[in-house]
Formats: sequence, structure tokens, C-alpha cells
Amino acid sequence: MPKTVNVRVTTMDAELEFSFHPNTTGKQLFDQVARTIGLREIWYFGLQFIDAKGFLTWLNSEKKVMAQEVKKETTLQFKLRAKFYPEDVAEELIQDVTRRLFFLQVKEDILGEDIYCPPESAVLLASYAVQAKYGEYSKSVHQPGYLSSERLLPKRVLEQHKLSKDQWEERIQVWHGEHRSMLKEEAMIEYLKIAQDLEMYGVNYFEIKNKKNTDLWLGVDALGLNIYEKEDRLSPKIGFPWSEIRNISFNDKKFIIKPIDKKAPDFIFYAPRLRVNKRILQLCMGNHELYMRRRKTDTIEVQQMKAQAKEERLQKKMERDQLESEKKKREAMEREKEQMEREKQDLMMKLYQFEETTKRAEKELQEQLDRAMRLEEERRRVEQEAARLEAERMEAIIAKEELARQAEDQIKSQEQLAAELAEYSAKISVLEEAKRVKEEEAETWHSKAKEVEENLIKTKEELHIVMSSTNSTPAAAPASSSSSSSSSSDSESEHEQSEEHSEEHSEEHSTYSAELQTQDINDHHQEEERLTEAEKNQRLQKQLMALSSELEDARDQNKKTANDLLHAENVRVGRDKYKTLRQIRMGNTKQRIDEFEAL
Repeated sequence: MPKTVNVRVTTMDAELEFSFHPNTTGKQLFDQVARTIGLREIWYFGLQFIDAKGFLTWLNSEKKVMAQEVKKETTLQFKLRAKFYPEDVAEELIQDVTRRLFFLQVKEDILGEDIYCPPESAVLLASYAVQAKYGEYSKSVHQPGYLSSERLLPKRVLEQHKLSKDQWEERIQVWHGEHRSMLKEEAMIEYLKIAQDLEMYGVNYFEIKNKKNTDLWLGVDALGLNIYEKEDRLSPKIGFPWSEIRNISFNDKKFIIKPIDKKAPDFIFYAPRLRVNKRILQLCMGNHELYMRRRKTDTIEVQQMKAQAKEERLQKKMERDQLESEKKKREAMEREKEQMEREKQDLMMKLYQFEETTKRAEKELQEQLDRAMRLEEERRRVEQEAARLEAERMEAIIAKEELARQAEDQIKSQEQLAAELAEYSAKISVLEEAKRVKEEEAETWHSKAKEVEENLIKTKEELHIVMSSTNSTPAAAPASSSSSSSSSSDSESEHEQSEEHSEEHSEEHSTYSAELQTQDINDHHQEEERLTEAEKNQRLQKQLMALSSELEDARDQNKKTANDLLHAENVRVGRDKYKTLRQIRMGNTKQRIDEFEAL
């Protein structure tokens, strides 16, 4: 026999490899694993392995590891898994490592469809799982396609809806954005708070028969034993809380449960194999012990763990609040900076507009000056033309006078002189008319010149006003102010034929029994008053209703499974996990045992 044995233990998020002495017990190996990962809430967990006959088995803590039916491989393979489940994850799970292990295992069971989850809850749970992995959603960090490699939803949900992978991711991303400012650890516990209300969460199912040989399911969970009809593992028909049971025993395939009520008969059912009965007994004892522990005062160790966890979470909350405060301050400064930048841009724009206005005014002034100069030149030309015409008129008058003298001095014929006189008279009339027209034109140009001169004066005054306004504009902007479920059906029928007959024959007449203590506990039936998370949380209720309505349009009604139909009927009649629990525990123990026998 080798000095040490190599072992590989797979947790939900890690793989551990080490070696141990062949005489090591199951408890010693488990304790070594727990110490390695810092797990203190060890009562929920166990080590699983596939035994030499191919059955999934829990490692017995009292026996030596090598004395159990482990496969004799070079490296022994074990899985650390939750064996028992809390009633209320938020109240009972203390350490972050415990919460993470439960979160990962329940998520795996939901995605693997060991726990039935309706589509709307599956999408919401997927968004919490994304929050637990990626943290707060940021549009700049989480680009489209960041979920493309993630396994987000059960295969059944994907196949039942006419939505592409991108459309599913888009919906989950929208809900991821809704969980802003939520820590990864908080997202995990929110996931579990919703998941624990699913009907199959935390239930171990076993095939049994009653005295009438009716095929049924026995469900063992944190609250007690429940009986299910063969075709419906969602809604139990009869329930027995742990507080009503005082003894559990079996002999071969016959299982006997003795109730506390002495008037009630024994609760008897039959399991297919001895191996199954052993597992049922182990689960009953472990769940009953935790049920009793929860209803008593916490041990000193648990109180210390809770105090430490509370202090750590308070410290994390303070750090988160501080980060959030700094983030808000930074965002405020960024907004203030952006505001100042916008104001600077506005001032620059106004300055630019002033400059443009000044340039336009200067240009218009120059145009007015040019126009005034042109008008002045035109006026001088007109005056020169008028002077020339005046000179010609004077010359004509002189010529007329000269002719008149010549008429007096010379003797010409009267007709010739008269004709010449008439000619000169006509010419004088034409010239006088032209002079009059030129004088009127000169007067017109003179008026226009005066008008231009007045406009020029007015433009200069406007330019002076604009320049004064520009000079009074502030030179710079003001400075900124600083501011589960191992929900295994355990239908081992396919493997059962391979188990050796000799083992059963040797143990079939042995009786295994466990006495269950129920004294000194407070409030046996407190679980019957519970409400689902959706009933307690109005926001969650609205989210689930919105998702259900949104997905209904894309759902292929022909692909609904039996569980879908059973769930839909439960919703229709207003039944949930805890309302069903109250219903199946109605009546006394005897009445419920009689009801079981009648199934």
C-alpha cells in the first residue's frame, strides 16, 4: 500500500489536489478541504464520489476513505457539494464562500434542469448571475456581445421561444442594467432568494411505493418529508414536518416512520433498494438535525461567525458607500467641468459673433465711404458739365448780341436775318432747357450726397457703439468652484440491476434506526407562515410580471413540457411553494397517513 494517496477534489469554482494517509477518515479529508477553501459552515456540505459500482455516493465521515467503495484510481476523484439546504438563505448562510458555493450549485441545477424554473424567473436569475460575474453594468465597458460566451438559460427555455441568441442577450442585458450599484455578493444572495422559492429547490427525490403498491415520489428537504404523485414533482400531495417525526427506521426495503402523535399509525413505505434506504435515512437525520438547530439558540461558534460576517459586510458597505460618494463627487465635477466647457464654448461663440458683426460693420462703413466718394465725384462732374453748359449759353447770348449788332450794322435781307435770329432763338431755347435739366440733375445728386453723408455719420456712430460693447465683454470665464438543489431524482433503476445480490442478501434482515429529538425547540411550524420573495418584494413581482408578458408573445405553445403545464395551473389557482406546504399539512398526522395509504 502506498504511503500516501493522491486525491483531486472539485468544488463549484476550483480544483484542489493533495495527498493523504491511507488511514485518513472521511471527516479528516473533508476537514482538510474545508480548511483549504476557508469554509466554516461545514454542516451543509459533503464529498461525493462515483463508487466502484457506478453509483453516486456520499463519503461516510466516520469510515476510512480507503475502506469505502471508492474507485481505486491513481488519483481519487471527489466533488464538494451541498448535501443539505437552508430554509432561508439570507438568514442562515453566513460566509461569502458558503453563499458563493450555494449560488454556483443552484445555478448549475437550474441550467441543467434538475430544478424546474419558469422562463420569466430564468431570465431574471440570469441577469443576477451576470451581475454576480461582471458587476455593475457599464455601457462603455460591456459592449454588445459581452454575454455571447455565457451559458445563461436552461435549454428548455431557449427551445420554447422564438427568440435569437442576440435577442435573449439583449433582454438579459436590460435587466442587468437594472441592478446598478449592487455588489457581486449581493447579486448572489438575490439569486438564491428567488431560487429558493422554486418548488424543486433543495428537494431530494426517491421512488417509493405505499402498501397499495402505488408508484410515488418521496421528497426529502429542509422542512420535512413530502409525498408526490408519480407525474408531478412540483406540487406535493401530503407533507410531514420534521417536528412530527420521532423515529425513522428501515429493514430491507421497508421504511417505517413513527410519528410523535401516539394515536397515529406508523407511516410505512417501500423503497426499491437497500442502498436507497440508507441514503434516505442519512438525509432525514441530517435535515432533521439542521431543522432542530435552526429552532434553537445559535451556538457560540455560529454567533461569532454571524458577528464577524456582519462586521465584514458593514465594512464593505462603508467602503462601497465611500466609493459611491467619491464616484458621485467625481461625476459632479465632470458635469461641472462639462458645464464650464459649454459656457466657454458659448462665450467663444459670442466673441466670434461680435468679431463677425464688427467686420461686417467695418465692411459696410467702407462700402458707404466708397459710395460717398463716387457720389462726390459724380457731383463734381455734374457741376463741371453745368459750368460748361453755362459757358456755352453765355457764348450763345454773346453770339446773339453780336448777330443783333451785325443786323443793325449790316444790311441784309430781313428774311435772312429773321431766319438766323429764329435759328439762334431755337438753339438758345434748347440750351436753356438742357441747362434746366442739368441743374435739376445737379440738385438731385447734391441731395443724394447729403443723404450719403448723413448715412456715413450714422454708420460711424453704430460702429462706435459696437466697438464699445466688444471692449466691455469679459476676457475669461469665471474660475470653477471646487466641490437543489441537489435535486437528484435518484432513479437508480438503470444501475440497480448491476449491484451484487450478495450485499443485499447479507443486509436485508438488518434494521437501521434513528431517534429524532423534538423537545426544546421554538415554533415548529414557522415555515408555514412564509411568503415567497415575489410576494414580499413588489418590485420583483412587477419585474416577473413584465417578463412573463414579454415572453408570452414569443413562446411556442406546442413545446410546453409537463412541468410547464403544472406550473401554469399552480399560477392560475394562485398556489405557490408555501401555500402548498400549508395545504398538505392540514389535518392531524393520522389523517395524512390515511390519505397516503389511499393514494
